[in-house]
Amino acid sequence: MPTPVCPSTATYADRIRFVIEIARRLHAYGTTAQRLEAALTAVAHKLGLECQPWSNPTGMILTFSDPRQRGIGVAETTRVLRLPPGENDLKRLAEIDRIAEDVLASRIDIESALAAMEALDRPPAHRARALQVFGFGLAAASVAALLRLPWLDIAVAAFNGFAIGLLVQASDFKPRLKEGLDAVAATFAAIVVVLVASFIAPLNQNTVIIASLIVLLPGLALTNAVNELTSQHLVSGTARFAGAVTTVMQLAVGTLVGLYLMQLAGLDPQVRASKPQPLWMEWAALAVASFAFAVLFRADRRDYLKVMAAAAGGYLISRMGGLAFGSPAGVFLAALSMTVLGNAYARWWNRPGAIIRVPGIIMLVPGSASLRGLLSLIQQQDMIAGQQALLAVLNILLALVAGLLFGNLLLAPRRNL
Repeated sequence: MPTPVCPSTATYADRIRFVIEIARRLHAYGTTAQRLEAALTAVAHKLGLECQPWSNPTGMILTFSDPRQRGIGVAETTRVLRLPPGENDLKRLAEIDRIAEDVLASRIDIESALAAMEALDRPPAHRARALQVFGFGLAAASVAALLRLPWLDIAVAAFNGFAIGLLVQASDFKPRLKEGLDAVAATFAAIVVVLVASFIAPLNQNTVIIASLIVLLPGLALTNAVNELTSQHLVSGTARFAGAVTTVMQLAVGTLVGLYLMQLAGLDPQVRASKPQPLWMEWAALAVASFAFAVLFRADRRDYLKVMAAAAGGYLISRMGGLAFGSPAGVFLAALSMTVLGNAYARWWNRPGAIIRVPGIIMLVPGSASLRGLLSLIQQQDMIAGQQALLAVLNILLALVAGLLFGNLLLAPRRNL
């Protein structure tokens, strides 16, 4: 086996190529702008480069220079990358982090690292795709059960979740479907709910639809957007916020289209407001939901228990804190705790803190509140209802972001991921 080359002695072109590949993959695996840019700057510095990154949800501009060649006619190198919005992939994020650490510690050379990163680009196997579909169904069912809805409501949400998971997988092969996926999924969920409520038994209509769409809701994107704005990454935060709002609008429009089509068909769904499940159902649903999010975040199997514990812990802290001090305070305490735990995990276990932090806040984000508010506004044509919903979303967002910020102050992240 050849002796690894010290990364700072590799060629200028190879060092740039390595940083670009790290940037491309960190973006693809859902890293926010401030963490991505800080990570790239740190990696480039250790490679003997100066890097000035500029990131937004759909691309990056990276400018490189070699301080050792300054003043002898070597120009700066600028690369512009056009990238699709990233998705959380905890397993690949951890693998990229490990590869970067191995290069910087001279355990492998840059060529070996690039080959290892290319190996991560293999398309998911059929088993992995089936597991993602399973995760969609489990997440929808578990959220309905967390809300203690009747069994039929849970079953309808699970069916819709599985079907939407299949649509998401199909959209990978059909770009035109991907563009309208949110609206199509919402229309499908609304139609199924109305059909069941019309011909079988009454349902909690809007709540079942929202549970069915839970994985598509942009609550985490909204939180990341406000977090980027508070970190002075104004362009990235504004773009991400606009994207999240657009997603909510697509889901709302799709839902209303489905309901309107059923109305044109002459169906009269039976709507009820019933939550008859015992308290133990909420605990069982929490365990299932935690597993579902471990699947959907594509965590490594060895990290499943950590991810599940983080998801359940964030929810429980929020719930207990909310009962004691009010809902916003509970969300703040949960976000604060999960941020500190994520930073501690990164600091002492030398792995990405996102493995703890991201699942720890996923059940706190205001995606369902934003969609419910928009649906209430349009269905009731009541500005007061819309203002109340907007205020609820803002309260959750502010509490979440405050928890993230103060968590980083309590225990500073020694690592950027």
